[in-house]
Amino acid sequence: MTIQRTYSGAPWEARVGYCRALRAGPHVWVTGTVSVTPQGSIHAPGDPYQQALRCFRIIEDALEEVDARISDVVRTR
Repeated sequence: MTIQRTYSGAPWEARVGYCRALRAGPHVWVTGTVSVTPQGSIHAPGDPYQQALRCFRIIEDALEEVDARISDVVRTR
């Protein structure tokens, strides 16, 4: 089985040992996502709606890197 990983480049990925998304065969897992800017600061402080949108954009980008789409998602937690 082929395993494909994608990384966001966030400094904490190397520190705690995770990747943004992982594809193993037909399955894709996306790790915990927080609303941060590319520079590492909080996106839209005090605006949970904009923060949620930012999280979905981050997830969507990660999925695209492993050849998946938001429409492929069958479960969230």
